[in-house]
Amino acid sequence: MLEILLEEPSAELLIQTLAPVIVPGVREGKDFETRVFQGKDALLRKLPQRLAGYGSWAEVSNVRILVLVDRDDDDCVELKRGMVEIIQEIKGLHYHSGVNPGVGGSVKISIACEEIEAWMIGDPDALRSAYPKLPKAFEKKAAFRNPDDIKGGTWEKLEKLLQDHGYFAGGLRKRELARVVGGFMDPDRNSSESFGHFCRSLRSLM
Repeated sequence: MLEILLEEPSAELLIQTLAPVIVPGVREGKDFETRVFQGKDALLRKLPQRLAGYGSWAEVSNVRILVLVDRDDDDCVELKRGMVEIIQEIKGLHYHSGVNPGVGGSVKISIACEEIEAWMIGDPDALRSAYPKLPKAFEKKAAFRNPDDIKGGTWEKLEKLLQDHGYFAGGLRKRELARVVGGFMDPDRNSSESFGHFCRSLRSLM
């Protein structure tokens, strides 16, 4: 069983939709479970205790763990280093940095740079399928060319793009966005490097 730790409900909806596409045949409840925290701060604060709980039985039960957080304004290297140090201090767990299949007690870290909305921008065809009024070539503009390096807030930029073309006039509804766009996403055409890393991590652990 794979346990996926997430910081918000919109990420959960997206992962629940995409996991069976990234790894064909897997099912929620049978092959993986999602665990949502009340934001990134809560996830990082509770991570040592949660991982310690897994460490006591993960190897015996062949439980593997994947932790997904947004980078936000943090330094990506420092954020990951701090999380790896937590994993390395817990008996029964080990940080899984390779591409070989994970075993019980394996833990991987995936960081969405800057936010999970970058993964949706990385698949403009999925966005257009979900919201047909979006222009055909918006992804060629400098502001969207590299989804992992969007300045000024990824979800804010996506919200403005959608609002400029007649969607979400009352504000971006992130859970709705994740559910609708996730149904059209194709992992093999996504231009977000952080999404590619997540897909590889998921596949290696499952």
